[in-house]
Amino acid sequence: MTTAFDPIDLSGVRLANRIAMAPMTRSRAGEDGVPGELTAEYYAQRASAGLIVTEGAQPSVVGQGYPDTPGLHTAEQIAGWRKVTSAVHARGGRIFAQIMHTGRIGHPDLLPDGLTPVGASAVTAQGQVYTHEGPKDFVTPRELTSDEVRATVADFAAAARNAVDAGFDGVELHGANGYLIHQFLAPGTNLRTDEWGGTPENRIRFAVEAVKAVAAEIGPERTALRLSPGNVYNDIDEPEPRDTYLLLLKQLAPLGLAYLHVLETSPESREVTRALRAEFPGVFVLNPATEGPTDHRALSLVEEGLADVISFGQLFLANPDLPERLRTGGPYNAADAATFFGGDARGYTDYPSR
Repeated sequence: MTTAFDPIDLSGVRLANRIAMAPMTRSRAGEDGVPGELTAEYYAQRASAGLIVTEGAQPSVVGQGYPDTPGLHTAEQIAGWRKVTSAVHARGGRIFAQIMHTGRIGHPDLLPDGLTPVGASAVTAQGQVYTHEGPKDFVTPRELTSDEVRATVADFAAAARNAVDAGFDGVELHGANGYLIHQFLAPGTNLRTDEWGGTPENRIRFAVEAVKAVAAEIGPERTALRLSPGNVYNDIDEPEPRDTYLLLLKQLAPLGLAYLHVLETSPESREVTRALRAEFPGVFVLNPATEGPTDHRALSLVEEGLADVISFGQLFLANPDLPERLRTGGPYNAADAATFFGGDARGYTDYPSR
């Protein structure tokens, strides 16, 4: 019987176990979006994960939606990330960069030169975003033109090349949680009538083209995608996602991607998870819906065959040596929510290992 502690081959890359660190925004890169020595230590501390997926890094200036998030579009950012990947590899770890364009989720105060957030359509998200001046209401995004959509696809590919140049083992495109790729997938945020919207075949086009462009740039074996079907986070309206996502996977399955990463948001989403698992032929990474943060009980999903790898968020944030703690049944450090976003080493690199 396969367990979460067994190794697995990820398109030619051997993972020591099937326990992944999920991507989590930490907002500690500064206004220039350059990861520093503290970030290198943070990820290196967690190198016993079979796979680390970093916090989302914006592929362009306008792709930033939160303060002090890292980027993958300047030489300085590439150099900063190279320190991170070197530190993780020195401790035997494997690390993918998540590329995250937040689309309409953001605020002009976070962007330079009079830029405003962009989206699939000019649909305002309900809610607020944190800025350095405090929470502010989301603004109406500017709808991308068809040419700008294609330019954004190219931005994803360029960021992927930058990630490989920075030493990453691969990249994960963020198609979940109500960010730009998800905004194109969901009918409530994609009101377009051109080739990028309307029918499900058109709404999946941006995701398909972005994945194909990245795979062509760095190889499909280094390319992955994260999805969260039916997730209402960031004011997404996606009431019946199953058929759309199965259609998406029919397009992606033949590409030979490194993995598919699915985030469940409720127990009711398990049916869709099973359908996606059956449709996708490669490595299936699951961040399962659980009561509270994902815990050791989720490891049984590997034994059941629902997933090949289980990803953990808060538990990995607070427990740098999580695989060993899972193996022995704990105990576990509690995560300090007050230090999740921004700040210094406190709540970042000071969680103890056993």
